[in-house]
Amino acid sequence: MAENKLMALPQELLILGAAVKTGMVEALRRNTTSSALAKELNLNPRAVWVVLEALADLGYVTRQGDTVVLSEETQKMIYDPQAPNYLGFAFMHRYNLIRSWVQLPEVLSNGQLTRDQDPENTRYFMEGMRHGAEKGAPIIAEFLLGDSVKGTRVLDIGGGPLIYGSAFTALGAKVTVLDLPPVVKLMQAKADKAGITLIPGDFNRSLPPDPFDLAHLGNICHIFGEAENRELFRKVGKALVPGGRIAIIDMVRGTNSFAAVFGVNMLLNTANGGTWTLEQYTDWLTGADFEDVKLHEAAGRQIITATYKGAGQTLNS
Repeated sequence: MAENKLMALPQELLILGAAVKTGMVEALRRNTTSSALAKELNLNPRAVWVVLEALADLGYVTRQGDTVVLSEETQKMIYDPQAPNYLGFAFMHRYNLIRSWVQLPEVLSNGQLTRDQDPENTRYFMEGMRHGAEKGAPIIAEFLLGDSVKGTRVLDIGGGPLIYGSAFTALGAKVTVLDLPPVVKLMQAKADKAGITLIPGDFNRSLPPDPFDLAHLGNICHIFGEAENRELFRKVGKALVPGGRIAIIDMVRGTNSFAAVFGVNMLLNTANGGTWTLEQYTDWLTGADFEDVKLHEAAGRQIITATYKGAGQTLNS
């Protein structure tokens, strides 16, 4: 372990993230001054000046006399989806994760974390997921669909960012995405444009009634513990045609060097989540009438696949 790596601090992200959370970044889309910004947002004048100085030196803000405004590069990075350097607010998901991680001593003491309930966090999460998956999604979709016929029915569980759903659709699949109502509200227009059926709901309660050929669970299982995953796999089986497949993208403990560290992230951000071994996944899947459980790798992601051998039943049975 290199000392310089261990001691490195993410100051730049923390400064920019704080500027987003307080409204500074949005206000800086137009020309303003340090004192005017502090007054507009009801912030401490000294703190605003110090942070603006840092943002300017980091290249996020342009200064001309007393006037400050977001630099052209930053405007493109955050607000222009067509720009080569576009990130949107994907970096804010990492900012929120850091805020969770510094509360690890509290969690070690009492097992619980006081979470930030800012509704904007849903958008930050979605953009973070989009940024992390968009390069690999077409490769994974091709791997999973292979030579499948056009019109293959895919259920993308928790696929609200629509990255995988869009990749499946591009290959001719008929895609249904199930996600929570706030996510659906945020992504409905994009889903309509892409030709994806987007359904609001909680997959822990029920799944859409149509029979599907493939159920895709991208980074879902680490959110839950054994009981929830067993029940989810049972529901997935009932949603598939006999011979249908499940595909689980996640870090598999014991085969991925980062899985244990990511498990700490789930300790901090979920009630029962974690990272699970292939033996655990195999046990849960076979218990839900799946067979032929295999671990693959595509686009740098681990993918567990299995085939449903049970008979079709009513979803909520």
